[in-house]
Amino acid sequence: MMSKSLRWLLPFVVLGGAYAGYSAIASSAPDPLKSKPPKAPPVVQVAKAQSSNHKVVITGHGELRPVEVTQLSAQVSGEVISWHPNFLVGGVVERGEVLFTIESDNYQAAVLQAQAELASAQAALIEERARAEVAKRQAQNLPKNQVTDLYLRKPQLLSAEAQLKSAQASLKRAKRDLANCEVVAPYDALVVEKSIGVGQFISAGGHVATLNNVEAGEVHIPIAGFDSAFLPTNFAGLPARVIQRGISSTQRQGVIDRDLGIVDSSTRMTSLVIRVDDPYAVNSEQFPIQFGSYVEVQFTGKELKHIYRLPQELVNNRQVWVVNQDNQLEPRTVNVLRAEKEFMLINQGLSDDDQIVITVPEYPQQGLAVTVADIVSTNQD
Repeated sequence: MMSKSLRWLLPFVVLGGAYAGYSAIASSAPDPLKSKPPKAPPVVQVAKAQSSNHKVVITGHGELRPVEVTQLSAQVSGEVISWHPNFLVGGVVERGEVLFTIESDNYQAAVLQAQAELASAQAALIEERARAEVAKRQAQNLPKNQVTDLYLRKPQLLSAEAQLKSAQASLKRAKRDLANCEVVAPYDALVVEKSIGVGQFISAGGHVATLNNVEAGEVHIPIAGFDSAFLPTNFAGLPARVIQRGISSTQRQGVIDRDLGIVDSSTRMTSLVIRVDDPYAVNSEQFPIQFGSYVEVQFTGKELKHIYRLPQELVNNRQVWVVNQDNQLEPRTVNVLRAEKEFMLINQGLSDDDQIVITVPEYPQQGLAVTVADIVSTNQD
């Protein structure tokens, strides 16, 4: 009887023990976590938008090349007896300097012979004029029908005059040939190729050297369609900067000389020609730029009105974030006219005094409340 009572009480004992254990554990547990305070609005830097007029800077690249290349030939034949010390491949010679000399004895003799022929023709003309004068006086005593041009020696006089002119022409040619025994530089030149040497016989018209004109160089820069809209109306004569990039960059002043007047059939681009005077610094103390150098060209294009100039990192997919009057983020869709270096030129989508966000939050959203820290400038050079 006693064992039956214990079996009936056992479930209540187990339940009571479990409840006591739960109470003990609950009493030793830490206090519930308190709710987190609301997050503070993100802090951003802003800049007030301010439009201004902006002159577009157009940049192009090209190779510096000579304005003129001459295939030099001798005009007379003969033996080369001397040459200029700079008349070597890579040498630079100045305008009018004698590049090389051809043996001239035969040409000096030709000048003397032509002078003698001229003197003989002059004497013959004087004699013929005297005979014509005598014939003219004698003709006064003869009937008119007997006085002919032949009697008055007019044909003989014309022949003597022709002989004089021929002698004068021969002397002129002889003097020219003698002068051409000294071959001079047609301009300040870089010797690119030379194919003669001292003691070598050369023929008239034979190729002897290739010269590049170093009095000026030119750069042909292609202009893309999106840049052509920003070219000034009258660009010929406008200044341009020619820059050779490297460990130490070299900069020279040039001018826009002309355009090539055609559109390239493969690239659909036009090309401007930039002229650079004295690229090898023959007549100046500037650092030379050699032909074949790849250079950058910059010049000023049209002036744009009411333009906002923003760093490229602030414009994402034609969108700029601003802070509105309620200190909330607001996206603005803008129209980008062109990019210049690290800046975007914008003409629509912004207003003066808009607060442009410089430090955009990691996950920007429209209407996100922010705190403005300070104001910085957007026009950074």
